[in-house]
Parts: sequence; structure tokens; C-alpha cells
Amino acid sequence: MSFRPLAALCFACLLALSPVLATAAEFIRSYDAQIAVSTDASLEVTETITVHAEGNDIRRGIFRDFPLYAQDAKGRRTKVDFELLSVERDGEPEAWHTESISGGIRIYAGSADTYLAPGDYTYRIVYRTGRQIRYFDDHDELYWNVTGNGWRFPINEASATVVLPEGVKPTETAYYTGYLGATDRNARMLRTSEGVYFETTAPLLPEQGLTIAVGLPKGALAAPSSEQNLWWLLRDNLANIIGFGGLVLVFVYYLRSWLAVGRDPAGGVIVPRWDAPDGISPALVNYIDNKGFSGAGWTALSASALDLAVKGYVVLDDLEKSIVIRRTDKPLDGKLPTGQATLIVEVGKPGSELVIDKANGRRVQSVGQRFRSAIEKEHRGRYYRSNSGYIFGGVVLSGAVFVALLMFGDLSEDTIGMMFVPIFFAVFLGGFAVNLGKGLRRGASLPVRIFSIIGLAAVAAVALAVFSGILLAIFVELEESHQLGVLAAIGGVVLANALFFFLMGAPTPLGRKLMDGIEGLRIYMTLAEKDRMNMQGAPKMSPQHFETLLPYAVALGVEKPWTRTFETWLATAEAGAAAYQPAWYHGASPGDFGGRIGGFSSSMASTIASTLPEPPKSSSSGLSSGGGGSSGGGGGGGGGGGW
Repeated sequence: MSFRPLAALCFACLLALSPVLATAAEFIRSYDAQIAVSTDASLEVTETITVHAEGNDIRRGIFRDFPLYAQDAKGRRTKVDFELLSVERDGEPEAWHTESISGGIRIYAGSADTYLAPGDYTYRIVYRTGRQIRYFDDHDELYWNVTGNGWRFPINEASATVVLPEGVKPTETAYYTGYLGATDRNARMLRTSEGVYFETTAPLLPEQGLTIAVGLPKGALAAPSSEQNLWWLLRDNLANIIGFGGLVLVFVYYLRSWLAVGRDPAGGVIVPRWDAPDGISPALVNYIDNKGFSGAGWTALSASALDLAVKGYVVLDDLEKSIVIRRTDKPLDGKLPTGQATLIVEVGKPGSELVIDKANGRRVQSVGQRFRSAIEKEHRGRYYRSNSGYIFGGVVLSGAVFVALLMFGDLSEDTIGMMFVPIFFAVFLGGFAVNLGKGLRRGASLPVRIFSIIGLAAVAAVALAVFSGILLAIFVELEESHQLGVLAAIGGVVLANALFFFLMGAPTPLGRKLMDGIEGLRIYMTLAEKDRMNMQGAPKMSPQHFETLLPYAVALGVEKPWTRTFETWLATAEAGAAAYQPAWYHGASPGDFGGRIGGFSSSMASTIASTLPEPPKSSSSGLSSGGGGSSGGGGGGGGGGGW
């Protein structure tokens, strides 16, 4: 014997053998429902509930939960009509108030200021409800959960009388008792002149209920018109309509905006080149190539410092825990690029120096900020437009969709609480797609592309394994409430924002031209030596050629292949060239020049960033019939308790 039938049997025996137990605990003595069916298919229900109160749970009165959703004949989730008409206690009007709960309404009978003495009290709750009749091809049906399966108290007796319109006779009846989904039949039925009467033949434990079904002749009750069905269909699916309609609206908005301003200009033919397009500075190469500075701007500053050193304006001392940029006596020859002009001013007059270490971190931070601001002030919008106004419009439109869902979508508390899940996954998938696109972008080397695919696929596999259980649980829970589609629409809206945030920006025609030239420079510095030697007109490798392009290699993140190419050349060069040491660089570590300058240039930006002071930590708060039925099926239902 299973646990629940055994518990019911034990409860019945204790109730029969111990009258004292029946009067010492709080319980429902009787629960009677009068269900009057009108020809317009509406129901007027009078529930008479006699409770025994002991001041434990029932202190001020009782509450009754009533579901506002049911399933129609096709299993679709429908929103029912509900109107509370009156609440009485012991034949007198009783104070009451309601509040919304997940999927329904809670009716409180009683006053917060009035406490009940122990004893018996009879409550009468009258309400009108609609959309409870189910329409099949060959009959109509009232499938009604009389008591609900959510009561916290046992019920000694439960009964229901279904009063049918004059002349309407039931064609078939059924009844079920027990826990939700049970098919026990501990009840009996009696046909009367007015309709049908049901009553239980055994007490009901907490969370057990009585459910009845009454078949009616086809057409005995008014069926909804096609217009009414259409209105109900819209009302029942309003959340999905708002969600998916909003998703389409947001996507169309972003697509039109992208077609108008977000498409990249057509690229030109990219050919390897050994100089920067239009003679732009290394810092500007970094700024244009990344559509903004990479590495918080320290890569561009490092490239600028190297370029100043190569030109003889500064000397770089590469110490173990610091970098010193020292101004030489060489006078400025013409106008420097904006970033370099700012940096040379920060270094100071001939003989002055800028020390980059932990002790000088705040000054370095200030220098970096002025360096970036000077370049952005001069060049912002010339090479790349972020089109942030269009993105802001999409965010506002998406916010309006969410507000409309919360105000008019009639979402359950569970659905609202689960909103963070699709938002999280949408952001994750958006970032995944963007990073995959960056890894596969034009100009990336084959190893970079391969490792991008492998790495991101591994991340996706781990994430799927970790969150699959969570997703399955959410899917099962929300599938029952028929609001899974709403969460999918919310995730789609967030994903559209995440993707178009990166897609909306576009280079200007001048920016596209310079990007093509920069790509040609990157290709040249990463080519194999034999391919570079076969290029017509390409300069021969030399210390001067290497040093000239080294700042650009740092700006583009290809200093390692460029340095390896130079090391290979040094190994075969004449003795004088192989022993070459630049006057503008002094390294603390011994070794060959190529290895030392290559390692210095590749780590210079990270060395600068490591000297910066840590940002202040924020303070935290100190607070913490066609297949049969079962008990709990049909309309009505809910439950209740004391308060």
C-alpha cells in the first residue's frame, strides 16, 4: 500500500476513535458548494465553509485561493472570468480583501484588527465565474474542482450541488477524491430535480479534494461566438503576443537601422605594404584597427613611446620592475602626431624622465588619460561611428516591451522570477557569437581561427553541461504554466540588443580605406620571410627597417612574428649588423638585442598597466471523459488556510 492511502486510512481511524482529536485541532467540519449553471454558461457559486478554529492558523479568519486559469476542451490554458459578490461569517457580512497570487487570487475573510475566539465559524463566499464550461464535439461539460487541493486543513465532509437550467438534464457524471491527480472515488452522487448532488464518503486530508464532472447535452448552454472566441484567444495569449510582437518589432527596428547606418562600406583590395597608410602614427593605427583603443589605451601608448625612441626623442630604460622614458637633447623636428606630442610634453624637457613603476602609478594613470583624450578628441567619429543613438533607441524600445509585459502580460510570479535566466543566456550567446566572429575576422591567422573555434566550442559545451539541468527544470515548470514562450521572447529581445550593439557600429569610408591599408601592413609583418623577399619593391631587412615598423607591430599585436623575422635576419647578417645595439634602448637583462627588444615590446603595455593603483573597492551592505479525470482537474480548485 502506498503512503498516501495509508495516511488517509490512519487519519480516518484516529478521527473515528478519538472525538477529542477532532475538536482539539483546526479543521473544516463541512464544505458545501452550490454551483448554479446559467444558460449563458456562467456559474454562480456559493461556498459554505464551517471551520473549527483554535487560534493557531485561524486567528482572524480564513483565506480562499481561487485559480484564474483553467484548461479548455483542447487542453489550452484559458483565463477565466471571476467576480467576488459577497463574503459572510455566521450569516453576517464579513470584512474581506483580496491579493494577487501566482496564477490566481486570494480572498481573505476577516479583519486584521479582529481576532476570533476558539470555536466553530461558518463562512459563505459567493462569486460569479465564466469560461468554465468545456465544449466538445458531442457534448458540453462542467469539470469542477469543488474544494481545491490546496487546503491546509482536513475536511470532514465535502458536498456539491450542481443546479442546471430548467429543462437541462445531465447526460453523464463522474467524481474523484484524493490528492492532485488521484482517481479515488470516496464519494457518491444523487440526481435531483434541479441537477446533481455529490458528497464525500470519507474525510479528506490536507491537500486532498473533491472534483466532479457533469456532462450536458450539446447546445444546452450558449456557446461563445466566433468574435468572443477571438477576443478570448487574444486575451489568453496576450503575454505571447506582446513578447513575440515586441521581439519582431525590436528586430525590425535594429535591422532597418543597421541597413541604414550599420553596414560596413565595401572593402578594397588588400595588398601587403611596408608602411602605414597615409603615414598615420602607431597609436592611430591601434585606434582605427580596434575601432577604439585596445588594452585600455596602454598598447597605443607603448607603441608611441617606442616610436619616439626610434626617432631619437627619448631613451627607454628597461629595468626589472620599472620602465624609464628619458627625454634626449634632440630638438623636435616638425609637428609630432597628437598622441606623441602629448606624451613628449608629459616626459618634460631634455634630461627629464617619466618613471613607470608602482610608486609613480597615479601619475602614469593621469598621463594615459591625457594621451587617450588627446587622440580621441581629434579623431572621434572620423574613422568609425558607433551609432549609439540607434542603439539607445533599441534599448528604449526593448524596455517598453518589458514594461508592457509586466503591466498587461498577466505573468505569473514564477515567470517574473525566471526572467533572469533567458537574459543571462542571451548575453552569454551574444558574447559567444561576437567573440567567434572576432576570432574568425578577416586577417586573423589560421591558428587563431582554429583556436577560436575550439576554445569557444569548449566554453559552450561546458556551459551547456552545467546549465542543462537548470534549463530542463525550468522548461518542465514553465511548460505547465504555458509561459515558456514568453521567456523565449524575452531572451530573443535581449539577444537582439547584444548582437546589434556590436553590429551597429560601422567604419566611415575614410576609416574603411585606412583599415584596408592597416590590414596590408599586418599581412606584411606576419608573412614568412621567403614570401616577403618575393614581394616586388619591398625593402630589405635591416635594423632601421625593423625599428621603423616595430611600433606598428606593437600597435597591431604582431610584435612577436616581426621580432622573430628580425632575429632570423640577424643570425645571417654580417658581423657589424649582427652586433648592432640601438642607442635608444637599455635593457637590464643580458642577451641578444632581438630577444631583449622583442620581449620588452610585447610586455611593455602590461608592465605599464601593472603599475597603476587599484580602483577603490565599493562598500557592501551589512544586511542579509475522453480519457478520464482525476482529483484536482477542471475549473475551480485552489485551496485555502487561516490567517
